Amino acid sequence: MIKIICIGKIKEKYFQDAILEYQKRISKYTKIEIIELPDFDYDLKKTLSKEKENILKVLNEKDYNILLDIDGHSYTSVEFASKFDKLRTTNRNISFIIGGSYGIDDEIRKICKERISFSSLTFPHQLFRVILLEQIYRLFKIMNNEEYHK
Repeated sequence: MIKIICIGKIKEKYFQDAILEYQKRISKYTKIEIIELPDFDYDLKKTLSKEKENILKVLNEKDYNILLDIDGHSYTSVEFASKFDKLRTTNRNISFIIGGSYGIDDEIRKICKERISFSSLTFPHQLFRVILLEQIYRLFKIMNNEEYHK
């Protein structure tokens, strides 16, 4: 099972539609759950603390937890598919964590087994959720030798 733990709700219908479409496509290969947690707009320290508390409530340390982090390791789509395929053999659940606009608390960083970066660029969180889902769908197509990835 794949879990996506993310801060903030998707308000724009076009992002909601894209997310639903990729969830539907991915569900042919595995169960997927998106856990949306509230975002906060306090000062930096208080915001990170509140978001950390909420993430810890839903995070299972037995899962293979991956933090999406601009300073994380970068993979090509093919490398990502290969890595994911290996992870599935030894991990029942793989969770991806998308932090809020202030980033993520260091305690969450320490709990995660890996940090992955999709780019050095900064993306809006709503758009990044779509990008992550598309890449998850792509890795299943690659792992199953199905046409999609070019």
